[in-house]
This record gives sequence, structure tokens and C-alpha cells, in this order.
Amino acid sequence: MANQVTVTWQEGMHFEGLASGHTVQMDVPPPNGQNLGVGPMTLVLVALGGCTAMDVVHILQKERQDVTGVTVQVRGEKASDYPMVYTDIEVVYQVRGRDLARPAVEHAVHLSETKYCSVGIMLGKTARFTTRIEIEQDTTPRPAVSG
Repeated sequence: MANQVTVTWQEGMHFEGLASGHTVQMDVPPPNGQNLGVGPMTLVLVALGGCTAMDVVHILQKERQDVTGVTVQVRGEKASDYPMVYTDIEVVYQVRGRDLARPAVEHAVHLSETKYCSVGIMLGKTARFTTRIEIEQDTTPRPAVSG
């Protein structure tokens, strides 16, 4: 299974990426760029957060957990010398839901990190990961079922 993207230089250090009909702006802050987009290495962290968040939501829904919100915060430390890969990555999962079972959330995160999230597994070749899970019980009433 292959993926293909196109990256086109706009001006300075501003590039536009095109993937699956969607665009993303990439740039760097001054003095080298104009800060018109996100830096490529930061996009790697966005990809990691998106990949693992999608896994966690999907797994929790399959386990019939009433998940109502997921936020993933990712922080990466890069090596000081080139190629300046990420060496340490912290992932904080903030999961909200009604009557969430902590073991189910921990299991979903574990499966994402060890089996399903290809972005994280790839980054794990160069970076040490630390993970934190925060669970918030959602006390809002369930929506009424209309019949």
C-alpha cells in the first residue's frame, strides 16, 4: 500500500503540501521563513497525535466505552546535532467519557502504542516515549434517544 504526496515550493521557506486532496502549509519562523505554516518536524508530532488518537477512539468504541472526548498532547525533544531526530517524546492522553473503565483506556493506549500507530512505532526507533493517561468522567446526561 503506497501513499503519495506532492510538496511545492511557494517562496522563501514556504512550501505547500498536497495529500489526498488536502493542503498543508509548511514554513519556518523568521529570520529564515515567514511563519506561514507549520514546520515539518512539528507536523511529525501532529501525525503522531492524530494517529494514536484515532486508534484510541476506535478501540474504545469497539469496547463499547462511552467516550465523549479525546485530546492528545505531544511534546518532542530533538537531538542537538544533525539530523536532529526526536530523542524523547511525551504523549499525554486526556480521555473523557461516561463511566470509562481505566483498564479499557490503558488497553486502548497500549494497543495503539505497540501495534497500530505506525507513526509512533516508526518514531520509537529513535525516541524514548513516556506516556501519561488522564481520565475525566463526563457527567453530562446522555442524549435522549428519539424514536
